[in-house]
Order: sequence, then structure tokens, then C-alpha cells
Amino acid sequence: MLEMKISLRCILFCFCSWILTFGGIHAQLNTDRITAIGRNALYFDDYVLSIQYFNQVIKLKPYLSEPYLLRAIAKIQLGDYTGAEQDCNAAIERNPFQPGAYYTRGFIYRQTNQLEKAEKDFSEALIFAPENKTYIAQRADVRAEQKLYELALSDINHLLNREPKSAALHFEKGTICLRSADTICALQSFEYATAYDSQNPANWSALGLVQLMLDQETEALQSLNQSIEHGSKWAGDYINRGIIYYRMHNYRGALADYDKAVSLSPRNAQCYYNRGVLRQELGDYNRALEDFSQALSIDPSQVEIYYQRGMVQLQLRQWEDARKDFQTIIQRYPYFLPAYYLAAQAETSLGNGKAAFELRQQAYDLEQKKDSIQSLQTNMQVADSQPQKRDKRNEFSTLAAQNQESNEEENKYESDTRGAVQKRYADVVNEPNISLSYYTSNDDATSLRQTNYSHVAIDIYNRSRYLPAALHFTTQEITLTADMVNLHFAQINRLSNQIDQLASSANSPIASLPHLLIARAFEFSLVQDYSSAIDDITRAIIMDDKLYFAFFCRANWRYKLLEYKRAMGEKIESADFEIMMRDYDYVIHHQPDFSFAYYNKANMLCIQQDFHAAISYYTQAIAADSDFAEAYFNRGLTYIYIQEIEKGISDLSKAGELGIYQAYNLISRFQ
Repeated sequence: MLEMKISLRCILFCFCSWILTFGGIHAQLNTDRITAIGRNALYFDDYVLSIQYFNQVIKLKPYLSEPYLLRAIAKIQLGDYTGAEQDCNAAIERNPFQPGAYYTRGFIYRQTNQLEKAEKDFSEALIFAPENKTYIAQRADVRAEQKLYELALSDINHLLNREPKSAALHFEKGTICLRSADTICALQSFEYATAYDSQNPANWSALGLVQLMLDQETEALQSLNQSIEHGSKWAGDYINRGIIYYRMHNYRGALADYDKAVSLSPRNAQCYYNRGVLRQELGDYNRALEDFSQALSIDPSQVEIYYQRGMVQLQLRQWEDARKDFQTIIQRYPYFLPAYYLAAQAETSLGNGKAAFELRQQAYDLEQKKDSIQSLQTNMQVADSQPQKRDKRNEFSTLAAQNQESNEEENKYESDTRGAVQKRYADVVNEPNISLSYYTSNDDATSLRQTNYSHVAIDIYNRSRYLPAALHFTTQEITLTADMVNLHFAQINRLSNQIDQLASSANSPIASLPHLLIARAFEFSLVQDYSSAIDDITRAIIMDDKLYFAFFCRANWRYKLLEYKRAMGEKIESADFEIMMRDYDYVIHHQPDFSFAYYNKANMLCIQQDFHAAISYYTQAIAADSDFAEAYFNRGLTYIYIQEIEKGISDLSKAGELGIYQAYNLISRFQ
């Protein structure tokens, strides 16, 4: 993640200077200022907030390319590669001559393993900025990933001709050589890297790794010591030095290094595996068993760990457990003969002579047919009693990632909307119904949303002042305090007196009665007496069926009653939903731009698992309000429920863009 942030900030600053030079004449003061604020928010890791600023600029001047590119950078930091790619496409459509847009899109393709597309975009960026070091280095990396090693080295050598003493470039060249199995080239490159930057532990770590691969153990030990002395926090350095200590019969030193590796990387199965093998060699079988079990809990795909654990269980006379481990190997690798004989040994110890005989017979039959099944043989290599001489290239890839990884805590910001919000776990649940209330929450979670929480019918009704306070649309109804509850009970008593007087007086204007009933209905709903609220609003509807929002409220309160019934264990009938749906349909029929009725009905359809119909109504809600964040979010989840993942991620991306920051966590998980 740190590499990503550094690279993208480079884009940000390069791009901003390009805009100031060539693009300033196109912008007026207002959009310039909004863009500048958004850029500042982006720099200070307020990715969600920055997106909202860039949205404003795009609405005001949709022909500008800059806000699309900046918004793409923010989305990348949130892990929303689908949305970021769409924004890069929009930026390039509006201005096909800016290298930063091609580089950013190439970066997205690199992250999503679309390597050919990434290489093409980096090459396109280099047409406009042919000597840009970042673009060339990224293209070299992508070419190496495609095993186009000569082209990758050509890019790096081009940069080295300009900067022959750049330790970072020699390091990059070393990684490419290592990928191509040219250990001599890698050794030379990492030697240059350590010569030009002897304080960087990653350079020594890489050099020590290659020396270990070449069995230059004395030199490897010196390099790994240098890496550790210069502050290496990579567990692989301690694992590799532990291997060297083991070969030198320095078991105490090896065990100390494995302990350190475990403390540095407690979720690394290899750390526990290596320590387990050493403990097994030293006869500490119980602790070896603990290490192998821990390694398998982290990575149960490693069959060789089952093998070693089975061997330890045989030593500890845990026959049943040993048999299970060897059977696991047989299931995955049916041609691996030693597992049959070891499983037979466990069966014999359990007194299962017949099962043991059958296993030996299976092994014998396979041995006789070895010529015909040779093509099916696995390349599985099981470790012997000492730590293996592994192919360290895979470990080196881990090292490169590890040394660039940010160690910042996910929750370093007080605000939930700052930083890499995609790392903050979000439940896979729909956004709730939108309701009408006197109260609404204005916390960070809702204040960023761009949904239009208004409708002309409610605005007109609020201006009429029939109610003691204005009504607001909200998804976040607040919890009332004891004082507030008492206040609303007092209001119910006052309104009840007014209603009684009005109903009994022949001279009173009867036209006021439905509004008083609606006022009392809202008071009942606030103290959660939904049955009384429904009774009052139904009386009001009978008197005036053009109060369309009243049907909307009645449907919402009916759903509240159903929620209560479900919580009490009462059976919910389909007729209960049908009555509620009729109210939403009545609103939709008479006020087709009432987006919240479509949205709430779609939520009800989701509850009934009618997902295709729900998607249709979410789509109509979005047609009524193109910035309806909650509708995009819920439609995205609904698409994912029916396994249309690509559409779902696209909708979640739009929901995140419109202010529901929790969408980015779900994108990172489903993507």
C-alpha cells in the first residue's frame, strides 16, 4: 500500500504542475477553488471527502478532465479499481494528451493483473513524457511480470545509463534478473545496490538471499547480519539466517532466529514450519507439533506440513491423528507412495491390520503401474528431517512486498471517513428504509451522502406549518432521551384534546382535522406506538386521500410493526407485505418522482427474496434521483446476491462515490 501511495502522490504532484502550466485558462475561480480543496483532502488521506469535492466540479464542468483523474486517484486509494478505471477513461476521453491519465490507468491494470493493458498504457504515457523515470520503471516491472525479461532489462538499463549510481535501480534490476533465474546478474546488481546505499536493509537482505541460493553461506550470513543490524523487520531475514545457523550446527542461534521471525510475522506459516522442523530435529516433539499445527491453521494448503506433523505424531504415538494427516496427503496426492506406507504404519499401531494391508497393497499396485502414471506424478517435494533448501525466489517476492508495506494502523484517524476506509470492516447488509421524521442524524456517515433528501410535496407541507416541526427524510432515526419521550407524550395529550374538541364542535373547521391526526400520528411513531400512528394516519387518509406522503408513512410504520412481530417470534403473513406494498404503489402512481417509495418498496422485495423485482425498483429510484447513494448501494448488494458480481461492484463503486464510504470495504472483499 505504501508503494501505491507514493506512486500516486507522484502522479498527483506531476499532474498538478501540468495543469497549472497548461490547463489554468479553462477554469474559473469557483471550480479552481473546489478542486484545490479536494486536492488538499486527497493529499491528507481524506479520500472519501476529496471525492465529494471532485463530484461538485464534475457537476459544474463535466468537460474538464482534471477532476476525473483526481477522483480516480482517490478511488484507487480506496481499492475501487472499477470506479477508478471508469474515471480514467473519462479523463482520457476529455483530454487524450495527458500522460498522468494513462499512467494512472496503467497502474490500475497492474493492480488487477491486466498486464498487457498496463504495459500499453505505460508506453502511451511515455509518448508524452519519454524520460519519466516512474513510467519507465513501472513498465519494466510489468514486462518482467509477463516474463519479457529482455525488454524489462532494456528499460532499467536505459535508466541506469542516466543514473549509474542509483541503488534503487540496481535493486530493481536485481529483482528482474532473479525472476529470470539469472542469479549471477542478480548477485552483481544487489552488490551494486549495497555499494551505493549501504544503509538500506532491503539491499543487504536481497544480496544475502541470492548468496544463500548460490550456497555462498559465509557471504550470505554476513549480508543478512548487515540487513538485521540496519534495522530489517522482515521475518525472511531471520528465517534465512536461521537456515544458515542450522547448517553450521548452531542450533541455539537458529532457534533464536526462528523465534524472532515468529514474533515479527505471527501469521506467516513458513516461520512456524521452519521452527517446527528444527524442534523436531532436536527431539522437542510436543513443541514441534504445536508449530506444525499453527502453520496449518494459517495455511492448510501446505501438504508437506501435514507430512511433517504426521511424522511427529508417529513419534508421540498419536496414531489416530497421524493416520488422518497421511490420509489428507493421499486424498490430495494419490500417487505419493510414502504416505500409504506411513498411514499403514499408523493403522497397524491402532490394531487395524486389514486396513494396513489394504494401504500397502494400494502402494504396491501404484508402484507396479508407475510407468503408466508417471505423467500424472506430482512435483511435490517432502522435506526430510532438516530445513529444506527451498527455491528462495518466492520468498524474495514476499520480501519485496513486505519491505514496501505500510505499518500504519488502520485506525490512526479519529474520523471513520479518513484514510484507507476500505480496511474498516463493513457488514454486508442493505441500507435501511428512508423515513420521514422530525429528527435526523448528521454524523460523518450521512453528511457526505449526495442523495437528494427532499421532495416538493414535503417542502410544500412544511411551509404550511401544520406540524410543530419540519419533516425530514432520513435513514438514521435517532434514539430519544427520556426527556424527549416525555415531551412527545405531552404533545400527544395536547393534540388529543384538540382533536376531541374539533370533532365535537359543530363550528370548528373540519379541514384541520386530518392535519391534527397526522401530527399525532408522528408523535405516536416517535414513542414507537406504531399501531396508534397507523390508526391516526388512516383516519387522515380517509378524509384527504391526496396527502400522498401519508401513504408512504403508513407503509413505513407497518413495516416497523412487522419487525416487532418478527422479533417477538410471531409469524409474518404474505398479506402483511401486500398491504404495505399497496401504499407504496399508491404513492408511486400519483407521484412518480417520489424516489423514496421506489427505494423502500425495493427493500421490502429484498426481504421477500424477490431480487430481480427489487433491482427493477432500485433502478426506478435511481431514475428519479441520479444521486441516490443508498439505492446504488442496495442494488449493488442485490446484484452480488444473484452472482452478478461485476454489476454489483460497479454499483457499490457509484455508492462510494456518492458518499457511502462503507462500500469500499465491500468492494475490496468482493473484488
